[in-house]
Amino acid sequence: MNDVSKRPQLTGAELAVIHSRLEGVVRKMSNTLLRTGRSGVLNRAKDFSCCIVTSECELLAAAESLPIHVLSGPDLMARAMQRFHPALRRGDAFLHNSPYHGCSHAADHTILAPVLDEHGAHRLTVLAKAHQADIGNSVATTYHGFARDVYEEGALIFPAVQVQRDYADIDDIIRMCEMRIRVPEQWRGDYLAMIAAARIGERELLAMAQEIGWDVLDAFAGHWFDYSEARMIEAICKLPRGRATTSSTHDEFPGMPPGGVEIKTHVSVDPDSALIDVDLTDNPDCLPCGMNLSEATARTAAMIGVFNSIDHRVPKNAGSFRRIRVSLREGCVAGVPVHPFSCSAATTNIADRVANGVQTAIAELSDGAGMAEVGAVIAPSAGVISGVDPRTRRPFVNQIFLAFSGGAASPIADAWWTTAHVGNAGMCCLDGVELAELYQPILVRSRSFVADSEGPGRTTGAPCTRVDFGPLGCDIDIGYLSDGHVNPPVGARGGLPGGAANQHIMHVDGECERLPACAQIRVRDGERIIAVSAGGGGYGSPLERDAARVAHDVREGLVSVARAWEVYGVSLGPDGAVDEMRTRRERTMRKGLDIHE
Repeated sequence: MNDVSKRPQLTGAELAVIHSRLEGVVRKMSNTLLRTGRSGVLNRAKDFSCCIVTSECELLAAAESLPIHVLSGPDLMARAMQRFHPALRRGDAFLHNSPYHGCSHAADHTILAPVLDEHGAHRLTVLAKAHQADIGNSVATTYHGFARDVYEEGALIFPAVQVQRDYADIDDIIRMCEMRIRVPEQWRGDYLAMIAAARIGERELLAMAQEIGWDVLDAFAGHWFDYSEARMIEAICKLPRGRATTSSTHDEFPGMPPGGVEIKTHVSVDPDSALIDVDLTDNPDCLPCGMNLSEATARTAAMIGVFNSIDHRVPKNAGSFRRIRVSLREGCVAGVPVHPFSCSAATTNIADRVANGVQTAIAELSDGAGMAEVGAVIAPSAGVISGVDPRTRRPFVNQIFLAFSGGAASPIADAWWTTAHVGNAGMCCLDGVELAELYQPILVRSRSFVADSEGPGRTTGAPCTRVDFGPLGCDIDIGYLSDGHVNPPVGARGGLPGGAANQHIMHVDGECERLPACAQIRVRDGERIIAVSAGGGGYGSPLERDAARVAHDVREGLVSVARAWEVYGVSLGPDGAVDEMRTRRERTMRKGLDIHE
Protein backbone atom coordinates (compact mmCIF):
# COMPACT_ATOMS: atom_id res chain seq x y z
CA MET A 1 0.00 0.00 0.00
CA ASN A 2 1.86 3.07 -1.28
CA ASP A 3 -0.68 5.79 -0.32
CA VAL A 4 0.43 6.71 3.20
CA SER A 5 -2.82 8.56 3.98
CA LYS A 6 -4.88 5.39 3.43
CA ARG A 7 -2.81 3.10 5.63
CA PRO A 8 -4.40 1.84 8.84
CA GLN A 9 -2.48 3.40 11.71
CA LEU A 10 -0.50 1.03 13.92
CA THR A 11 0.99 1.67 17.33
CA GLY A 12 4.63 1.02 18.09
CA ALA A 13 3.64 -2.05 20.05
CA GLU A 14 1.62 -3.40 17.13
CA LEU A 15 4.56 -2.83 14.78
CA ALA A 16 6.87 -4.72 17.13
CA VAL A 17 4.46 -7.64 17.52
CA ILE A 18 3.78 -8.05 13.80
CA HIS A 19 7.49 -7.75 13.03
CA SER A 20 8.24 -10.46 15.58
CA ARG A 21 5.56 -12.71 14.13
CA LEU A 22 6.89 -12.33 10.59
CA GLU A 23 10.40 -13.06 11.78
CA GLY A 24 8.91 -16.11 13.50
CA VAL A 25 7.49 -17.28 10.18
CA VAL A 26 10.94 -17.02 8.61
CA ARG A 27 12.48 -18.93 11.51
CA LYS A 28 9.93 -21.73 11.05
CA MET A 29 10.96 -21.92 7.41
CA SER A 30 14.63 -22.04 8.39
CA ASN A 31 14.03 -24.67 11.04
CA THR A 32 12.33 -26.82 8.41
CA LEU A 33 15.36 -26.59 6.13
CA LEU A 34 17.74 -27.39 8.97
CA ARG A 35 15.80 -30.42 10.19
CA THR A 36 14.81 -31.90 6.84
CA GLY A 37 17.69 -30.98 4.53
CA ARG A 38 19.54 -34.04 3.29
CA SER A 39 23.04 -32.67 2.63
CA GLY A 40 25.56 -31.67 5.26
CA VAL A 41 25.89 -28.19 3.83
CA LEU A 42 22.28 -27.68 4.99
CA ASN A 43 21.66 -29.87 8.02
CA ARG A 44 25.04 -29.26 9.66
CA ALA A 45 26.56 -26.12 8.18
CA LYS A 46 23.27 -24.18 7.79
CA ASP A 47 24.24 -22.62 4.47
CA PHE A 48 20.73 -21.48 3.65
CA SER A 49 18.43 -18.50 4.05
CA CYS A 50 14.71 -17.81 4.08
CA CYS A 51 12.86 -14.54 3.67
CA ILE A 52 9.61 -12.79 2.80
CA VAL A 53 9.23 -10.10 0.13
CA THR A 54 6.20 -7.96 -0.67
CA SER A 55 4.21 -8.14 -3.89
CA GLU A 56 6.23 -5.06 -4.91
CA CYS A 57 9.35 -7.22 -4.52
CA GLU A 58 10.71 -5.47 -1.42
CA LEU A 59 12.53 -7.40 1.30
CA LEU A 60 10.31 -7.48 4.39
CA ALA A 61 11.70 -10.10 6.79
CA ALA A 62 14.80 -12.30 6.72
CA ALA A 63 15.41 -13.31 10.37
CA GLU A 64 18.69 -15.24 10.76
CA SER A 65 19.65 -15.41 7.09
CA LEU A 66 23.09 -15.08 5.53
CA PRO A 67 23.48 -11.44 4.42
CA ILE A 68 24.99 -12.37 1.05
CA HIS A 69 21.84 -14.39 0.30
CA VAL A 70 19.15 -11.83 1.05
CA LEU A 71 20.01 -8.12 1.11
CA SER A 72 19.65 -8.00 -2.65
CA GLY A 73 18.60 -10.94 -4.77
CA PRO A 74 15.21 -11.92 -3.37
CA ASP A 75 13.87 -8.65 -4.79
CA LEU A 76 15.43 -9.32 -8.20
CA MET A 77 14.30 -12.96 -8.28
CA ALA A 78 10.74 -12.03 -7.32
CA ARG A 79 10.67 -9.52 -10.17
CA ALA A 80 11.90 -12.20 -12.57
CA MET A 81 9.17 -14.55 -11.34
CA GLN A 82 6.51 -11.91 -11.96
CA ARG A 83 7.95 -11.01 -15.37
CA PHE A 84 8.10 -14.60 -16.61
CA HIS A 85 4.85 -15.69 -14.93
CA PRO A 86 2.43 -12.75 -14.80
CA ALA A 87 -0.58 -14.94 -13.95
CA LEU A 88 0.35 -16.37 -10.55
CA ARG A 89 -1.89 -18.90 -8.79
CA ARG A 90 -2.03 -20.52 -5.40
CA GLY A 91 0.02 -23.69 -5.39
CA ASP A 92 2.63 -22.34 -7.77
CA ALA A 93 6.33 -22.68 -6.94
CA PHE A 94 9.37 -21.69 -8.97
CA LEU A 95 12.98 -22.90 -8.96
CA HIS A 96 15.47 -20.08 -9.46
CA ASN A 97 19.25 -20.14 -9.52
CA SER A 98 20.12 -17.91 -12.46
CA PRO A 99 22.76 -15.30 -11.59
CA TYR A 100 21.69 -13.46 -14.75
CA HIS A 101 18.16 -13.01 -13.39
CA GLY A 102 18.74 -12.09 -9.76
CA CYS A 103 20.08 -15.14 -7.95
CA SER A 104 23.37 -14.98 -6.07
CA HIS A 105 25.04 -17.85 -7.93
CA ALA A 106 24.00 -21.10 -9.55
CA ALA A 107 24.68 -23.20 -6.44
CA ASP A 108 22.01 -21.34 -4.44
CA HIS A 109 18.86 -23.14 -5.54
CA THR A 110 15.90 -21.02 -4.48
CA ILE A 111 12.23 -21.88 -4.25
CA LEU A 112 9.84 -18.95 -4.63
CA ALA A 113 6.20 -19.44 -3.69
CA PRO A 114 3.73 -16.58 -4.22
CA VAL A 115 1.21 -16.04 -1.44
CA LEU A 116 -2.22 -15.18 -2.85
CA ASP A 117 -5.32 -14.10 -0.94
CA GLU A 118 -8.76 -15.67 -1.28
CA HIS A 119 -9.50 -13.44 -4.29
CA GLY A 120 -6.36 -14.49 -6.15
CA ALA A 121 -4.44 -11.27 -5.51
CA HIS A 122 -0.70 -11.65 -5.06
CA ARG A 123 0.21 -10.35 -1.58
CA LEU A 124 3.64 -11.68 -0.63
CA THR A 125 6.32 -14.10 -1.82
CA VAL A 126 8.24 -16.53 0.37
CA LEU A 127 11.74 -17.66 -0.62
CA ALA A 128 13.81 -20.59 0.59
CA LYS A 129 17.40 -20.45 -0.69
CA ALA A 130 19.74 -23.38 -0.05
CA HIS A 131 23.32 -23.83 -1.16
CA GLN A 132 23.55 -27.23 -2.83
CA ALA A 133 26.20 -29.87 -2.36
CA ASP A 134 26.21 -30.51 -6.12
CA ILE A 135 24.47 -28.80 -9.03
CA GLY A 136 25.80 -30.78 -11.97
CA ASN A 137 28.87 -28.71 -12.68
CA SER A 138 31.48 -30.13 -15.03
CA VAL A 139 33.62 -30.86 -11.95
CA ALA A 140 32.34 -31.91 -8.54
CA THR A 141 32.26 -28.51 -6.89
CA THR A 142 29.73 -25.73 -6.56
CA TYR A 143 32.55 -23.14 -6.78
CA HIS A 144 34.05 -23.64 -10.25
CA GLY A 145 36.56 -20.82 -10.00
CA PHE A 146 38.44 -21.62 -13.20
CA ALA A 147 35.40 -22.10 -15.45
CA ARG A 148 35.99 -19.95 -18.55
CA ASP A 149 32.23 -19.46 -19.03
CA VAL A 150 28.89 -20.82 -17.88
CA TYR A 151 29.17 -23.67 -20.40
CA GLU A 152 32.39 -24.95 -18.88
CA GLU A 153 30.86 -24.34 -15.46
CA GLY A 154 28.18 -26.83 -16.44
CA ALA A 155 25.37 -26.08 -14.00
CA LEU A 156 21.74 -26.33 -14.97
CA ILE A 157 20.41 -22.75 -14.91
CA PHE A 158 16.79 -22.17 -13.88
CA PRO A 159 15.55 -18.59 -14.38
CA ALA A 160 12.37 -18.77 -12.27
CA VAL A 161 11.26 -22.08 -13.79
CA GLN A 162 7.96 -23.43 -12.52
CA VAL A 163 8.38 -26.65 -10.52
CA GLN A 164 4.96 -26.89 -8.86
CA ARG A 165 1.44 -26.26 -10.05
CA ASP A 166 -1.52 -26.73 -7.70
CA TYR A 167 0.98 -27.86 -5.02
CA ALA A 168 2.15 -30.80 -7.17
CA ASP A 169 5.63 -31.24 -8.62
CA ILE A 170 6.22 -30.79 -12.34
CA ASP A 171 8.16 -34.01 -12.77
CA ASP A 172 9.90 -33.00 -16.00
CA ILE A 173 12.02 -30.48 -14.12
CA ILE A 174 12.73 -32.88 -11.27
CA ARG A 175 13.92 -35.56 -13.71
CA MET A 176 16.27 -33.10 -15.39
CA CYS A 177 17.93 -32.34 -12.08
CA GLU A 178 18.13 -35.96 -11.00
CA MET A 179 19.81 -36.94 -14.28
CA ARG A 180 22.38 -34.15 -14.12
CA ILE A 181 23.29 -34.05 -10.42
CA ARG A 182 25.82 -36.57 -9.08
CA VAL A 183 23.89 -37.32 -5.89
CA PRO A 184 20.25 -37.23 -7.06
CA GLU A 185 18.71 -38.65 -3.89
CA GLN A 186 20.54 -36.11 -1.77
CA TRP A 187 19.44 -33.29 -4.07
CA ARG A 188 15.84 -34.55 -4.07
CA GLY A 189 15.84 -34.48 -0.28
CA ASP A 190 17.15 -30.92 -0.26
CA TYR A 191 14.57 -29.91 -2.87
CA LEU A 192 11.76 -31.32 -0.74
CA ALA A 193 13.16 -29.46 2.27
CA MET A 194 13.07 -26.19 0.33
CA ILE A 195 9.53 -26.85 -0.87
CA ALA A 196 8.44 -27.68 2.68
CA ALA A 197 10.03 -24.50 4.02
CA ALA A 198 8.27 -22.38 1.42
CA ARG A 199 4.90 -24.05 2.01
CA ILE A 200 5.18 -23.62 5.76
CA GLY A 201 5.89 -19.94 5.20
CA GLU A 202 2.89 -19.65 2.89
CA ARG A 203 0.65 -21.46 5.39
CA GLU A 204 1.71 -19.25 8.29
CA LEU A 205 1.21 -16.03 6.34
CA LEU A 206 -2.26 -17.07 5.18
CA ALA A 207 -3.18 -17.88 8.77
CA MET A 208 -1.85 -14.53 9.98
CA ALA A 209 -3.79 -12.68 7.28
CA GLN A 210 -6.93 -14.57 8.25
CA GLU A 211 -6.40 -13.43 11.83
CA ILE A 212 -5.44 -9.76 11.42
CA GLY A 213 -6.34 -8.94 7.81
CA TRP A 214 -4.36 -8.23 4.68
CA ASP A 215 -4.95 -4.50 5.11
CA VAL A 216 -3.07 -4.62 8.43
CA LEU A 217 -0.20 -6.61 6.92
CA ASP A 218 0.01 -4.12 4.03
CA ALA A 219 -0.02 -1.23 6.48
CA PHE A 220 2.67 -2.89 8.56
CA ALA A 221 4.97 -3.18 5.57
CA GLY A 222 4.67 0.51 4.79
CA HIS A 223 5.12 1.65 8.39
CA TRP A 224 7.96 -0.81 9.00
CA PHE A 225 9.86 0.39 5.94
CA ASP A 226 9.39 4.01 7.03
CA TYR A 227 10.57 3.21 10.56
CA SER A 228 13.60 1.32 9.23
CA GLU A 229 14.47 4.21 6.93
CA ALA A 230 14.26 6.60 9.88
CA ARG A 231 16.66 4.41 11.87
CA MET A 232 19.02 4.34 8.89
CA ILE A 233 18.89 8.13 8.59
CA GLU A 234 19.75 8.42 12.27
CA ALA A 235 22.73 6.09 11.86
CA ILE A 236 24.10 7.85 8.77
CA CYS A 237 23.79 11.26 10.42
CA LYS A 238 26.27 10.08 13.06
CA LEU A 239 28.94 9.53 10.39
CA PRO A 240 31.24 12.30 9.19
CA ARG A 241 30.77 13.73 5.73
CA GLY A 242 33.40 12.50 3.33
CA ARG A 243 34.51 10.45 0.37
CA ALA A 244 37.06 7.66 0.43
CA THR A 245 38.47 5.34 -2.19
CA THR A 246 39.95 2.00 -1.22
CA SER A 247 41.17 -1.06 -3.02
CA SER A 248 41.24 -4.69 -2.00
CA THR A 249 43.19 -7.10 -4.18
CA HIS A 250 42.18 -10.67 -4.85
CA ASP A 251 45.06 -13.09 -5.34
CA GLU A 252 45.78 -14.27 -8.85
CA PHE A 253 43.64 -17.25 -9.91
CA PRO A 254 43.34 -18.95 -13.31
CA GLY A 255 41.60 -16.60 -15.73
CA MET A 256 42.77 -13.50 -13.87
CA PRO A 257 45.46 -11.04 -14.95
CA PRO A 258 48.96 -11.32 -13.44
CA GLY A 259 48.96 -10.06 -9.86
CA GLY A 260 45.29 -10.75 -9.32
CA VAL A 261 42.31 -8.39 -9.46
CA GLU A 262 42.25 -5.05 -7.69
CA ILE A 263 38.72 -4.11 -6.63
CA LYS A 264 38.26 -0.36 -6.24
CA THR A 265 35.49 1.00 -4.08
CA HIS A 266 34.43 4.66 -4.01
CA VAL A 267 32.31 5.49 -0.98
CA SER A 268 30.61 8.84 -0.26
CA VAL A 269 28.81 9.65 2.99
CA ASP A 270 26.45 12.64 3.06
CA PRO A 271 24.94 13.05 6.54
CA ASP A 272 22.87 16.08 5.44
CA SER A 273 21.03 14.03 2.84
CA ALA A 274 21.41 10.85 4.91
CA LEU A 275 22.75 8.92 1.94
CA ILE A 276 25.67 6.57 1.38
CA ASP A 277 26.82 6.08 -2.20
CA VAL A 278 28.96 3.12 -3.23
CA ASP A 279 30.43 3.22 -6.74
CA LEU A 280 31.83 -0.03 -8.14
CA THR A 281 31.98 1.01 -11.79
CA ASP A 282 35.75 1.64 -11.75
CA ASN A 283 36.60 -2.05 -11.91
CA PRO A 284 37.72 -4.52 -14.60
CA ASP A 285 35.41 -6.10 -17.12
CA CYS A 286 34.06 -9.60 -16.57
CA LEU A 287 36.80 -12.22 -16.52
CA PRO A 288 37.06 -15.64 -18.21
CA CYS A 289 36.73 -17.48 -14.90
CA GLY A 290 34.06 -18.28 -12.34
CA MET A 291 34.83 -15.33 -10.06
CA ASN A 292 32.49 -12.72 -11.58
CA LEU A 293 29.82 -11.30 -9.31
CA SER A 294 26.13 -11.47 -10.04
CA GLU A 295 24.13 -8.27 -9.77
CA ALA A 296 22.64 -9.61 -6.54
CA THR A 297 25.99 -10.25 -4.88
CA ALA A 298 27.55 -7.01 -6.14
CA ARG A 299 24.73 -4.96 -4.61
CA THR A 300 24.61 -7.08 -1.49
CA ALA A 301 28.36 -6.96 -0.87
CA ALA A 302 28.29 -3.17 -1.02
CA MET A 303 25.38 -3.06 1.43
CA ILE A 304 27.09 -5.51 3.78
CA GLY A 305 30.06 -3.17 3.99
CA VAL A 306 27.70 -0.31 4.89
CA PHE A 307 25.75 -2.22 7.53
CA ASN A 308 28.99 -3.51 9.07
CA SER A 309 30.01 0.12 9.55
CA ILE A 310 26.97 1.55 11.35
CA ASP A 311 24.70 0.86 14.31
CA HIS A 312 23.90 -2.86 14.16
CA ARG A 313 20.36 -2.23 15.40
CA VAL A 314 19.24 -0.70 12.10
CA PRO A 315 16.76 -3.16 10.53
CA LYS A 316 17.90 -4.66 7.25
CA ASN A 317 15.02 -4.36 4.80
CA ALA A 318 13.76 -2.34 1.85
CA GLY A 319 13.20 0.68 4.08
CA SER A 320 16.78 1.07 5.24
CA PHE A 321 17.99 0.19 1.74
CA ARG A 322 16.47 3.45 0.48
CA ARG A 323 19.45 5.25 1.96
CA ILE A 324 22.12 3.26 0.11
CA ARG A 325 22.82 3.88 -3.55
CA VAL A 326 25.01 1.35 -5.34
CA SER A 327 26.36 2.14 -8.80
CA LEU A 328 27.14 -0.88 -10.97
CA ARG A 329 28.35 -1.30 -14.52
CA GLU A 330 27.15 -3.95 -16.95
CA GLY A 331 29.89 -6.34 -18.00
CA CYS A 332 31.98 -5.65 -14.91
CA VAL A 333 33.57 -8.28 -12.66
CA ALA A 334 31.96 -6.49 -9.69
CA GLY A 335 28.79 -5.38 -11.42
CA VAL A 336 26.08 -6.80 -13.66
CA PRO A 337 27.33 -9.95 -15.43
CA VAL A 338 26.81 -10.59 -19.10
CA HIS A 339 25.96 -14.13 -20.18
CA PRO A 340 27.90 -16.42 -20.69
CA PHE A 341 30.53 -15.19 -18.18
CA SER A 342 30.53 -17.50 -15.17
CA CYS A 343 29.43 -16.36 -11.70
CA SER A 344 30.13 -19.70 -10.04
CA ALA A 345 31.84 -18.20 -6.96
CA ALA A 346 29.87 -14.95 -6.85
CA THR A 347 28.95 -15.17 -3.16
CA THR A 348 32.47 -15.24 -1.79
CA ASN A 349 35.85 -14.14 -3.11
CA ILE A 350 35.35 -10.96 -5.16
CA ALA A 351 32.21 -10.18 -3.15
CA ASP A 352 34.33 -10.25 0.00
CA ARG A 353 36.75 -7.78 -1.58
CA VAL A 354 33.85 -5.42 -2.33
CA ALA A 355 32.41 -5.53 1.19
CA ASN A 356 35.85 -5.16 2.73
CA GLY A 357 36.54 -2.16 0.54
CA VAL A 358 33.36 -0.44 1.70
CA GLN A 359 33.91 -0.97 5.41
CA THR A 360 37.57 0.03 5.33
CA ALA A 361 36.65 3.13 3.30
CA ILE A 362 34.16 4.19 5.97
CA ALA A 363 36.82 3.48 8.61
CA GLU A 364 39.08 5.99 6.83
CA LEU A 365 36.50 8.71 7.43
CA SER A 366 36.45 8.42 11.21
CA ASP A 367 37.92 6.46 14.10
CA GLY A 368 34.92 4.65 15.50
CA ALA A 369 33.33 3.82 12.14
CA GLY A 370 33.80 1.01 9.66
CA MET A 371 35.72 -2.21 10.21
CA ALA A 372 38.95 -3.90 9.21
CA GLU A 373 38.98 -6.51 6.46
CA VAL A 374 37.43 -9.91 7.01
CA GLY A 375 39.69 -12.77 5.92
CA ALA A 376 39.40 -14.34 2.49
CA VAL A 377 38.04 -17.79 1.61
CA ILE A 378 37.72 -20.73 0.55
CA ALA A 379 40.47 -22.89 2.07
CA PRO A 380 40.43 -26.67 1.47
CA SER A 381 39.09 -27.08 5.02
CA ALA A 382 35.87 -25.56 3.67
CA GLY A 383 36.10 -27.08 0.21
CA VAL A 384 33.79 -29.40 -1.70
CA ILE A 385 34.84 -33.03 -1.35
CA SER A 386 33.65 -35.92 -3.49
CA GLY A 387 34.34 -39.54 -4.27
CA VAL A 388 32.95 -43.00 -3.63
CA ASP A 389 32.48 -43.97 0.00
CA PRO A 390 34.09 -47.41 0.50
CA ARG A 391 31.67 -48.14 3.36
CA THR A 392 28.59 -47.89 1.13
CA ARG A 393 30.11 -47.97 -2.37
CA ARG A 394 27.96 -44.96 -3.19
CA PRO A 395 29.10 -41.58 -4.54
CA PHE A 396 29.16 -38.61 -2.19
CA VAL A 397 29.51 -34.86 -2.69
CA ASN A 398 29.39 -32.25 0.06
CA GLN A 399 30.94 -28.98 1.09
CA ILE A 400 32.73 -29.47 4.39
CA PHE A 401 32.98 -26.76 7.03
CA LEU A 402 35.84 -28.13 9.11
CA ALA A 403 37.30 -24.74 9.98
CA PHE A 404 37.28 -21.06 9.14
CA SER A 405 37.72 -17.87 11.08
CA GLY A 406 38.33 -14.59 9.22
CA GLY A 407 36.55 -12.24 11.61
CA ALA A 408 37.55 -8.56 11.39
CA ALA A 409 38.09 -6.20 14.29
CA SER A 410 35.53 -3.46 14.80
CA PRO A 411 36.04 -0.10 16.52
CA ILE A 412 34.55 -1.39 19.77
CA ALA A 413 35.21 -5.11 19.92
CA ASP A 414 37.57 -7.90 18.96
CA ALA A 415 36.51 -10.04 16.03
CA TRP A 416 33.86 -12.71 16.02
CA TRP A 417 36.32 -15.46 15.25
CA THR A 418 34.16 -17.80 13.19
CA THR A 419 32.75 -15.17 10.86
CA ALA A 420 33.80 -17.45 7.95
CA HIS A 421 33.66 -14.64 5.40
CA VAL A 422 32.17 -11.19 5.28
CA GLY A 423 29.04 -12.28 3.40
CA ASN A 424 28.37 -15.13 5.81
CA ALA A 425 28.51 -12.97 8.96
CA GLY A 426 29.11 -16.00 11.16
CA MET A 427 25.72 -17.54 10.41
CA CYS A 428 27.04 -20.88 9.16
CA CYS A 429 28.18 -23.56 11.59
CA LEU A 430 31.39 -25.52 11.79
CA ASP A 431 31.15 -29.26 11.23
CA GLY A 432 31.60 -31.41 14.28
CA VAL A 433 34.63 -33.61 13.65
CA GLU A 434 32.78 -36.77 14.60
CA LEU A 435 29.88 -36.03 12.24
CA ALA A 436 32.21 -35.04 9.41
CA GLU A 437 33.99 -38.39 9.76
CA LEU A 438 30.69 -40.25 10.09
CA TYR A 439 29.13 -38.84 6.93
CA GLN A 440 32.24 -38.79 4.73
CA PRO A 441 35.21 -41.18 4.51
CA ILE A 442 37.72 -38.73 5.99
CA LEU A 443 39.90 -38.57 9.08
CA VAL A 444 40.51 -35.25 10.81
CA ARG A 445 43.84 -35.47 12.62
CA SER A 446 43.84 -31.99 14.12
CA ARG A 447 41.93 -28.72 14.12
CA SER A 448 43.20 -25.59 15.84
CA PHE A 449 43.74 -21.86 15.79
CA VAL A 450 47.20 -20.64 14.80
CA ALA A 451 49.16 -18.64 17.37
CA ASP A 452 50.49 -15.21 16.36
CA SER A 453 48.20 -15.00 13.33
CA GLU A 454 45.58 -12.57 14.67
CA GLY A 455 45.23 -9.13 13.12
CA PRO A 456 46.93 -6.91 15.72
CA GLY A 457 45.20 -3.70 16.74
CA ARG A 458 43.47 -1.85 19.51
CA THR A 459 40.89 -4.49 18.82
CA THR A 460 42.10 -7.67 17.16
CA GLY A 461 41.10 -9.69 14.13
CA ALA A 462 40.59 -13.43 14.27
CA PRO A 463 43.55 -15.82 14.11
CA CYS A 464 43.98 -18.30 11.29
CA THR A 465 42.70 -21.86 11.55
CA ARG A 466 44.70 -24.97 10.70
CA VAL A 467 43.21 -28.36 9.82
CA ASP A 468 45.04 -31.60 9.08
CA PHE A 469 42.73 -34.08 7.35
CA GLY A 470 42.56 -36.61 4.55
CA PRO A 471 40.65 -39.54 3.04
CA LEU A 472 40.16 -42.81 4.82
CA GLY A 473 40.10 -45.99 2.74
CA CYS A 474 39.66 -44.26 -0.63
CA ASP A 475 40.72 -41.35 -2.82
CA ILE A 476 38.79 -38.09 -2.72
CA ASP A 477 38.63 -34.94 -4.83
CA ILE A 478 38.66 -31.49 -3.21
CA GLY A 479 37.67 -28.25 -4.92
CA TYR A 480 38.62 -24.98 -3.24
CA LEU A 481 39.26 -21.28 -3.98
CA SER A 482 41.68 -20.08 -1.32
CA ASP A 483 42.25 -16.34 -1.60
CA GLY A 484 44.39 -14.39 0.88
CA HIS A 485 47.84 -15.92 0.38
CA VAL A 486 49.44 -12.87 -1.20
CA ASN A 487 46.88 -10.34 0.00
CA PRO A 488 45.91 -11.15 3.59
CA PRO A 489 43.16 -9.14 5.33
CA VAL A 490 44.30 -5.61 6.04
CA GLY A 491 43.68 -3.64 9.19
CA ALA A 492 41.98 -0.28 9.60
CA ARG A 493 43.12 2.96 11.25
CA GLY A 494 46.55 1.63 12.14
CA GLY A 495 45.50 -1.96 12.66
CA LEU A 496 47.73 -4.61 11.13
CA PRO A 497 46.92 -7.44 8.71
CA GLY A 498 45.65 -10.80 9.85
CA GLY A 499 47.39 -14.07 9.00
CA ALA A 500 47.53 -15.32 5.41
CA ALA A 501 46.00 -18.49 4.00
CA ASN A 502 48.01 -21.48 2.84
CA GLN A 503 47.63 -25.16 2.01
CA HIS A 504 49.89 -28.17 1.51
CA ILE A 505 49.51 -31.83 0.77
CA MET A 506 51.49 -34.38 2.75
CA HIS A 507 52.22 -37.33 0.52
CA VAL A 508 52.47 -40.89 1.77
CA ASP A 509 56.28 -40.79 1.53
CA GLY A 510 56.36 -37.76 3.84
CA GLU A 511 57.02 -35.16 1.16
CA CYS A 512 55.16 -31.89 1.86
CA GLU A 513 54.05 -30.10 -1.32
CA ARG A 514 52.54 -26.63 -1.45
CA LEU A 515 49.24 -26.54 -3.32
CA PRO A 516 47.96 -23.86 -5.68
CA ALA A 517 45.47 -21.31 -4.40
CA CYS A 518 42.63 -22.40 -6.70
CA ALA A 519 42.34 -26.02 -7.75
CA GLN A 520 40.40 -29.25 -8.02
CA ILE A 521 42.81 -31.90 -6.74
CA ARG A 522 42.86 -35.64 -6.15
CA VAL A 523 43.96 -36.71 -2.66
CA ARG A 524 45.04 -40.33 -2.45
CA ASP A 525 44.32 -42.67 0.40
CA GLY A 526 46.91 -42.03 3.11
CA GLU A 527 47.68 -38.49 1.97
CA ARG A 528 46.80 -35.50 4.11
CA ILE A 529 45.76 -31.92 3.46
CA ILE A 530 47.07 -29.21 5.79
CA ALA A 531 44.80 -26.22 5.26
CA VAL A 532 45.28 -22.79 6.81
CA SER A 533 42.47 -20.27 6.49
CA ALA A 534 43.02 -16.52 6.61
CA GLY A 535 42.64 -14.53 9.82
CA GLY A 536 41.12 -11.05 10.09
CA GLY A 537 42.48 -7.51 10.16
CA GLY A 538 42.94 -5.44 13.32
CA TYR A 539 41.43 -2.02 14.09
CA GLY A 540 43.44 0.82 15.60
CA SER A 541 47.07 0.82 16.69
CA PRO A 542 48.26 -2.32 18.52
CA LEU A 543 50.05 0.06 20.90
CA GLU A 544 46.62 1.18 22.13
CA ARG A 545 45.42 -2.29 23.05
CA ASP A 546 44.72 -2.85 26.71
CA ALA A 547 47.91 -4.45 28.04
CA ALA A 548 45.90 -6.73 30.31
CA ARG A 549 44.12 -8.16 27.24
CA VAL A 550 47.45 -8.79 25.57
CA ALA A 551 48.61 -10.64 28.67
CA HIS A 552 45.41 -12.68 28.61
CA ASP A 553 46.00 -13.64 24.97
CA VAL A 554 49.53 -14.74 25.89
CA ARG A 555 48.21 -16.92 28.72
CA GLU A 556 45.72 -18.49 26.30
CA GLY A 557 48.51 -19.37 23.86
CA LEU A 558 47.16 -17.11 21.13
CA VAL A 559 49.98 -14.57 21.24
CA SER A 560 53.62 -15.29 22.04
CA VAL A 561 55.61 -13.30 24.59
CA ALA A 562 57.84 -12.10 21.76
CA ARG A 563 54.87 -10.86 19.71
CA ALA A 564 53.40 -9.13 22.75
CA TRP A 565 56.57 -7.07 22.97
CA GLU A 566 57.41 -6.59 19.30
CA VAL A 567 53.91 -5.81 18.03
CA TYR A 568 51.96 -4.54 21.05
CA GLY A 569 54.80 -3.04 23.07
CA VAL A 570 53.73 -5.01 26.15
CA SER A 571 56.38 -6.29 28.55
CA LEU A 572 55.49 -9.36 30.58
CA GLY A 573 57.26 -10.65 33.65
CA PRO A 574 58.20 -14.28 34.32
CA ASP A 575 54.79 -14.79 35.95
CA GLY A 576 52.95 -13.42 32.91
CA ALA A 577 51.96 -10.19 34.64
CA VAL A 578 52.27 -6.89 32.78
CA ASP A 579 55.30 -4.80 33.61
CA GLU A 580 53.34 -1.55 33.67
CA MET A 581 56.31 0.84 33.85
CA ARG A 582 58.32 -0.77 31.05
CA THR A 583 55.22 -1.15 28.88
CA ARG A 584 54.30 2.51 29.30
CA ARG A 585 57.80 3.69 28.50
CA GLU A 586 58.08 1.47 25.42
CA ARG A 587 54.71 2.48 24.01
CA THR A 588 55.35 6.15 24.64
CA MET A 589 58.69 5.94 22.88
CA ARG A 590 57.22 4.13 19.86
CA LYS A 591 54.45 6.70 19.56
CA GLY A 592 57.04 9.47 19.64
CA LEU A 593 55.44 11.15 22.63
CA ASP A 594 57.02 12.90 25.57
CA ILE A 595 57.78 10.12 28.00
CA HIS A 596 56.62 12.33 30.88
CA GLU A 597 53.15 12.94 29.43
